[in-house]
Amino acid sequence: MPRCTRKGCGQDYDLATNDPSSCTYHTGAPVFHEGLKSWSCCSDVNKPVLDFDDFMKIPGCTVSLHTDVAPEVSAPAIKTSSADSNLILKEAKDGAEVYSTGAPKFTSPKTSVPPPVEAPVVEDEDDLNVPVTPGTICKRKSCGVAFVSDEVNRIGDGDETICTYHPAAPIFHEGSKGYMCCKRRVLEFDEFLKIEGCKRGRHVFAPKQRTEPQAEKLTDCRVDHYQTPKEVHISVFAKQADKEKSTVAIEDNQLHFDLYLPGPKRFRRTINLFGPVDPDGSSHKFYNTKVEVVLKKLDTRSWTLLEKTTRDLGNISLTFGVGGRTGTIGGKDLVLDEQNTNRVN
Repeated sequence: MPRCTRKGCGQDYDLATNDPSSCTYHTGAPVFHEGLKSWSCCSDVNKPVLDFDDFMKIPGCTVSLHTDVAPEVSAPAIKTSSADSNLILKEAKDGAEVYSTGAPKFTSPKTSVPPPVEAPVVEDEDDLNVPVTPGTICKRKSCGVAFVSDEVNRIGDGDETICTYHPAAPIFHEGSKGYMCCKRRVLEFDEFLKIEGCKRGRHVFAPKQRTEPQAEKLTDCRVDHYQTPKEVHISVFAKQADKEKSTVAIEDNQLHFDLYLPGPKRFRRTINLFGPVDPDGSSHKFYNTKVEVVLKKLDTRSWTLLEKTTRDLGNISLTFGVGGRTGTIGGKDLVLDEQNTNRVN
């Protein structure tokens, strides 16, 4: 069966069923500018895209008959350098004339630049457990084979199971077109589509889903607290913490957080408490937006801070009624420990 040569079509067709509505193609030329890819004939309808695979999926804008006639390629214009008109005859000796331009050329010294380190190409694999609809095109670049059946295209070592493709991405630079995995470069887009693959392997009709391991990243979470004469209430704003994997450990003088957050994030912190607490009488609970901890005090004194410090805080005694992250809320009565009570009296 002949293959249509119109831009954006490239389908095999039957001459007997070829009618004026069989082929959907592009009449213009491909446009590649600053990473964006589009067609000149329908760029106002089909917006430019960044990915080459998305560009190949842009539907045609014109309907007509299929044809196998090769498209006409206009010859590139020959550029004449302006330097040719400024040639100067320097000397004529033994019938040999020597010409040069008016300005001498200077070559700058070349600096050695280490070649860039290319990242390894991770290729897709076909998931044989996923059923494929007949007619599905192989996902590998420049293959174009349509799926017939598992026995023909996926199982065994027959000729139809072999895929000839390009493992790397296409590259477009200053008018030349090719693939990063091989050296061939062409100027015309039609010729680029005909570049034969440089590697042989198996077809990929249903790519396997890859789960790439992510490096764990420690993060900070906001910690607020308030107190009552008998309890200290702590809120850790860790959104969507995994309560199955996360742990909150309460000890006599310490509080340990190990919270697993969405993605690779994790919050870990140990708080040396300002005063002693009763671990058995304390509790914690996970919510969608935070983790709440209720600590039962072993005495009724006011905590100057949540975390114990080595700084000299002076004659500081707080009441239960000061708002904010480092204060307390809820009470109005002054509660002092034995030392501050003797100092007041």
